[in-house]
Amino acid sequence: MTNWHGIWAIYRFEMARALRTLWQSLVTPVLTTSLYFIVFGGAIGSRMQSIEGVDYGTFIVPGLIMLSLLTQSIANASFGIYFPKFSGTIYELLSAPISPFEMVLGYVGAAATKSVALGLIILATAALFVPLRIEHPLAMIGFLLLTAVTFSLFGFIIGIWANGFEQLQIVPALLVTPLTFLGGAFYSIDMLPEPWRTVSLFNPVVYLVSGFRWSFFGRGDVAVGVSLGATALFLLLCLGAVAWIFRTGWRLKN
Repeated sequence: MTNWHGIWAIYRFEMARALRTLWQSLVTPVLTTSLYFIVFGGAIGSRMQSIEGVDYGTFIVPGLIMLSLLTQSIANASFGIYFPKFSGTIYELLSAPISPFEMVLGYVGAAATKSVALGLIILATAALFVPLRIEHPLAMIGFLLLTAVTFSLFGFIIGIWANGFEQLQIVPALLVTPLTFLGGAFYSIDMLPEPWRTVSLFNPVVYLVSGFRWSFFGRGDVAVGVSLGATALFLLLCLGAVAWIFRTGWRLKN
């Protein structure tokens, strides 16, 4: 029988922590996004007519949301599970009458909730700068939820792997952010000459950005089914990794 009280306790604690750090969790990403619009949408957008028939300032909105969604999902989930390891309360969690699935559901659910809320706030912020249209709103919400859950699971894995606070920043700073910038967040990979366009297809973030952009404008760099399949595959890989961690106890108790 599912221990909903235990799941709710973890979820509520993580959401309360976000409220205590509201400036870092919410205000800073929104200010950063506004600066992106000023620099990319204003300075660069004024020199570019459009991309695939879409105004450049509007075109970069899905990429900006995805950039914040990926980094914040990882940061929220990784810190959420790392802090109990750092403080030693992880032993209380492991000995509590709550299953690994319920523990992951609490932490990942809270991290995904915060990331989705941030994504929607950034979307509302973008509407202040550029005209927006969303051709497939249900698909947009679906991609938003699927990406937030997937990368919150990825962040959960990073939080278990990390042996220090500095290691929590390695993957987002040195891997995820560069891959997002190179994954078509601010341009279409169809603008790249060969062989760089083909090389870009090995970047998994391309499929995330492309699918999310399709939900806005009805077009993407790759087929929407391929984008959805790539995201689902990464979700399954993360689920498999989390299951293996709890089955073996890897880095949970040290």
